[in-house]
Amino acid sequence: MRVLLAGATGVIGRQAVPVLAAAGHQVIGLARTPIRLPDTEMVAVDALDRAAVADAVRSAGPDVIVHMLTAVPDPVDPRHLDRDMALTNRLRTEATANLVAAAGGARVIAQGVAYAYDPGGSPVKDEDAPLWRDPPAQFAPEVAALVAQERRVTWAGGLVLRLGHLYGPGSSFAPEGGFARRLRDGKVPLVGDGASMFSFIHVHDVATAILAAVEHPTASGVCNIVDDQPTLVHDWLPEMAAMLGAPAPRHVPALLARLFVGEWGVAYMTGLAGASNMLARHQLDWKPAYSSWRDGLAADLGARAR
Repeated sequence: MRVLLAGATGVIGRQAVPVLAAAGHQVIGLARTPIRLPDTEMVAVDALDRAAVADAVRSAGPDVIVHMLTAVPDPVDPRHLDRDMALTNRLRTEATANLVAAAGGARVIAQGVAYAYDPGGSPVKDEDAPLWRDPPAQFAPEVAALVAQERRVTWAGGLVLRLGHLYGPGSSFAPEGGFARRLRDGKVPLVGDGASMFSFIHVHDVATAILAAVEHPTASGVCNIVDDQPTLVHDWLPEMAAMLGAPAPRHVPALLARLFVGEWGVAYMTGLAGASNMLARHQLDWKPAYSSWRDGLAADLGARAR
């Protein structure tokens, strides 16, 4: 199939291009400032320019449009999440609208997130659970953008892949990434009870999920793409520090942490829900190569931590 991959030069796109090409798909990469990539025809387009997107899609003639466009800084400042995520929120709303409008008969697969579930009830959510009803103020614009994106894509018969917390090459959790640097510098404390439930996913496993989504043309709606073992911050954070050779995270009470990282920073460490991948296993016939965050992080960080 002809696959137009918006965001081909990003963290996920760089993993997805070779996976799609190796499976025999013809990849046309779309990026604002394209970089030459193997097995890819690159097109320079500002995804916020509706006319330019329409021309690019018309010229590419794709069977599937895969929308992985983001503009997330590394690291994000939790006190100013709304500011740091403003462009990504526009890509989730305006760029999604542009791609869906231009799609014609092409199916749209878009990136969502699996950590925006409302934290009430079960600590591990399936796709029927609602997104956060009353999120922290800094996170509210992101949730609104995610809701708008999912509504637009699913109304068009497309599929939204709700991704877990990304780790692997190019991510904030990579050895050179912003989160890992801060952890090595002793700047990531264990906040409160550390009871946030994280569902991780390796970037290469996201690429294989994209391939599975492309090759299952009847799949639609929303689908969590996460590993098999949701885990609490108070479990994974000290282990990641040890893998990096970093000092053990110090404990900071939530009330004190709120002064420095704001409501969202505390919620990120104490209030997130995890996600289940059972639907992806059944609907897409997909499973992660790294079923456990522990195995995946050790593979990425272990050799460097010794």
